[in-house]
Amino acid sequence: MKAMVLSRIASLSETDSPLDLVEWPKPEPGPDELLLRVAACGVCHTELDEIEGRAAPTKLPIILGHEVVGRIVNLGSRVSRFRKGDRVGVGWIHSSTGEQYENLSSSFCATGRDAHGGYAQYMTVPEFYAYSIPSVFSDEEAAPLLCAGAIGYRALKLTQLQDGQRLGLTGFGGSAHLVLQLVRHSFPNATLYVFARDPLEREFAKQLGAHWTGDTTDRAPHLLDAIIDTTPAWKPIIEALANLRPGGRLVINAIRKMDNDKQVLLNLDYQEHLWLEKEIKTVANITRYDIEEYLPLAAEMPLRPRVTTYRLEEANQAVFDLKNQSIEGAKVLLIS
Repeated sequence: MKAMVLSRIASLSETDSPLDLVEWPKPEPGPDELLLRVAACGVCHTELDEIEGRAAPTKLPIILGHEVVGRIVNLGSRVSRFRKGDRVGVGWIHSSTGEQYENLSSSFCATGRDAHGGYAQYMTVPEFYAYSIPSVFSDEEAAPLLCAGAIGYRALKLTQLQDGQRLGLTGFGGSAHLVLQLVRHSFPNATLYVFARDPLEREFAKQLGAHWTGDTTDRAPHLLDAIIDTTPAWKPIIEALANLRPGGRLVINAIRKMDNDKQVLLNLDYQEHLWLEKEIKTVANITRYDIEEYLPLAAEMPLRPRVTTYRLEEANQAVFDLKNQSIEGAKVLLIS
């Protein structure tokens, strides 16, 4: 089978081709696994962290990709939940304990980091961590829901937002544009504020229903009850804390932060940014329960991801664009 493989850690400022197109052995499913023919795979910012070593894979070479949609072509001997031909999805969680907080367990195994992922024509996954895809979504629409959408759903839950409150979104890419639509559906009286450096992203946010948009360094007209940060940088953290009300909560939805602007943390002022019981909470991975709750909700809306598609062979270009260009929605590889 064809696969785009990461064989070495590399800086994307030094190479625009970190992945190699190779012929890779087609996997065989274990007794509790499914073999999928991959149809589409989303391109997530976490892949940048893997390629550049901030969240380095546990083995090399590795096939990246954890927003996977495919059809079952073979079943392990103990599989009972699915049949051949079913369309299913795979997210960042490849396997874990199955418990409520399995995302925090040392047993957590990540798709495309600890186990081969979806930048390939075929992949395997334990049946317990595969999810039926609602028919309302095309393959390319469903792919970003499996991480960008579902992890955004988890981040929103962690804000403890109530209808009628004010929510900020810092950064407006693959995850935040899905969170905005979810908030408008689930909290119709909430007010939405979007902070983004790129004017095109701010305009996109307005098109989707943001009540106010501004640059990362701008101050909202009101202090906010909660803010979700989806950026790879530190500066938005400082700016977000200054936009929080007393007792407000900042939820950081990122696996890793880059070091480029880490010195801005020296600007942290206790009285302005942290005092009066402001909270900071991070999102750590995702559980299968988040994905199972989120997909039916997204179908009920129905949520409409904005996607830009690439061929499998164009995975390097997709990764390069994700790092260097403004993002209107999500990026998805079409595999087969």
